[in-house]
Amino acid sequence: MSIRRCPLVIGLLAMTGCTVGPDFTRPSWASPASWFAGPKENARLPVTKPPESIPVAQPIDVDWWTLFNDPRLTMLERRVARENLDVQLAAIRLTESRAQLRFARASQLPNLSGNASYVRQQASNHGVFVEIPSAAGASGAPGFSTGGVSSHGLQPFDIWQGGFDASWEVDLWGRVRRSVESATASSDAATEARRSALLSTLAEVARDYIQLRGVQSQLRIARDNVHTARQSRDLTQQRAAGGVTTDLDVANASAQLRTTLSQIPALEQQEAQLINALSLLLGQPPNALRADLAVAQPVPPVPPLVPVGLPSELVRRRPDIRQADAQLHAATADIGVAQASFYPTLNLTGSGGLQSLQLNHVFDLASRQYALGPGLTIPIFQGGQLRSTLQLRQAQQQEAAVTFQKTVLQAWHEVDNALTAYKAEQSRRDELIQAVADNHKALALAQSRYQEGVADFLTVLDAERSLLATQQQLADSTTTVSSNLVALYKALGGGWETDMPEEKTAAVK
Repeated sequence: MSIRRCPLVIGLLAMTGCTVGPDFTRPSWASPASWFAGPKENARLPVTKPPESIPVAQPIDVDWWTLFNDPRLTMLERRVARENLDVQLAAIRLTESRAQLRFARASQLPNLSGNASYVRQQASNHGVFVEIPSAAGASGAPGFSTGGVSSHGLQPFDIWQGGFDASWEVDLWGRVRRSVESATASSDAATEARRSALLSTLAEVARDYIQLRGVQSQLRIARDNVHTARQSRDLTQQRAAGGVTTDLDVANASAQLRTTLSQIPALEQQEAQLINALSLLLGQPPNALRADLAVAQPVPPVPPLVPVGLPSELVRRRPDIRQADAQLHAATADIGVAQASFYPTLNLTGSGGLQSLQLNHVFDLASRQYALGPGLTIPIFQGGQLRSTLQLRQAQQQEAAVTFQKTVLQAWHEVDNALTAYKAEQSRRDELIQAVADNHKALALAQSRYQEGVADFLTVLDAERSLLATQQQLADSTTTVSSNLVALYKALGGGWETDMPEEKTAAVK
């Protein structure tokens, strides 16, 4: 067979080459027909309470934080994708994975490189050329003669050359194709990791913001109770001065006032820490957001209807599940790469160029040179490395499959728990609304009976303590209801669809 037919034969081999290793099949999953409804609704309370917030099977709003109808929260969430450092790091990792993908794809193409050189060379007068009859002397090369070494020895000479080298691996067994497949899946996993980082950060911003408003509500309650306790102390002082009561009531009233005042510094500390936490989430220095957030605002209320989508959409929506799926795909493709290493490797190599001992003859037709031919590498003995690598890749694929199953199962549990917690906390909040109303009534009656002299001051103190405790619990429960809605949307995987800037390459310049 002539050399001209070799490329055609090798091309046919490349086109008919098989791809070893298992093909990736996306795992199946079973989704429930509907979301868990949670505990049954309690009986209606006689006091006024917020309307129940009910999850409904409607499409999820990707900007779910707008359901709270809080402009400041919406403003913070819109800044997350651009300013959060974790999201920026995930974007940089995505850039890295895409560069690795481009590197893998380049292996499918031939490698071509050019070269040019000039060498001034002096051969040794006691080297191998001494015993070799020179054929160059007849062609006039300096320093050579037909009899060997001249009387003056070997003279320096010039070598001028230029050309190119080319090589290409014929992907007979799909090793390169499987490598590209693995790199593509790894890039997809990095994309989902960036989405997961954004989802977590969006939820964390909303949670910290709601916690901040909850602490500010508790601060307001504590200060209101300080005012009430101060009024009780002044009343006991007046009654003690008139001889109606004793100094014991004055001491108890003063102690209650001090106890209530002692709660304020801790709450102010929590407020400052939450403002700093939000500043950190937006990549800002401490207290950068104090001017915007220090003014107390109520806890953002939950909407009457909460769209939660359909259970069958969860696997396609949550980025951590999508990431686990891509990682399983990459691990499956790596098995094919390991299996292809057991088979021979066929490489086509070629080089061509010009070479001359004189510069004025470099471009002569007689100065051309070339080399072309296939190279076959067959693994014969590797000490068990190839088999061990294959076993490693198979174990990694099994690990990725179990990880995918665990991620899906954990997602169902998170959604189920979030729905249950959201509904249960609303029931707790409704009971606390009733308790606060009852404690207000009890305090008013205790104060009235004390002023009339038919009850002691300890009854008033107990009523004040009970009212303060239930008010704080109600504020905490109201905060928890809104926080549980954030946890629900994080479990549902909503929010990563928001626009994100491209990879933060500027961060590493």
